[in-house]
Amino acid sequence: MGISVLSCSDDKEDDKDDKEDITLENVIEIKTDFGDIYMWLYDETPLHKSNFLALADSGYFNGTTFHRVINNFVIQGGDPNTKDNDPNNDGSGGPGYTIEAEIDSSLLVHSYGAVGAARLRDSENPERKSSGSQFYIVENPGGTHFLDGDYTVFGFIVSGMDVVEMIADQPTSGTDKPLSDIIMDIEIVESWEMDKNLFDSLAFSNN
Repeated sequence: MGISVLSCSDDKEDDKDDKEDITLENVIEIKTDFGDIYMWLYDETPLHKSNFLALADSGYFNGTTFHRVINNFVIQGGDPNTKDNDPNNDGSGGPGYTIEAEIDSSLLVHSYGAVGAARLRDSENPERKSSGSQFYIVENPGGTHFLDGDYTVFGFIVSGMDVVEMIADQPTSGTDKPLSDIIMDIEIVESWEMDKNLFDSLAFSNN
């Protein structure tokens, strides 16, 4: 399946020299009731990329929720425990394994729209290994760069940050859990076309 964004096929002839489309492979589509979010996974974090693609392909994330939502910070999901009726175990689940850290704060940083892997704190996890499935999306317009070097950033949002912002704006409990479940289904989009200039402005952004 291919989805085209910012296609230049209808542009005037004079504009063609200024625009160039590129095709991204294996974009992740996160479907929610608020709209759809599209995430590209970095080649520079191959362990996280292959793991996320495998989980998405298996349907692992379908029916899970965004269980931690903090406006002007991040939205977090990917925990299979959110499928049950016990809110007290949300945030503690996963596939039963961790992923070796792939931290590169010289390139992969917590800019607006960055996708990072959640993990246990340093006292329990000094090697900073990532959760096998839980991830977060940076929603602060200025980024959350105090996290750089501490968590693996493994992708970024190529479309749908307006949806992320709507989710981040939802009312939450004292534990940052949304008062109403925000359920996601995740699929793989095999190819995604977008304007190269837009891609270059987003990928590896330090903003």
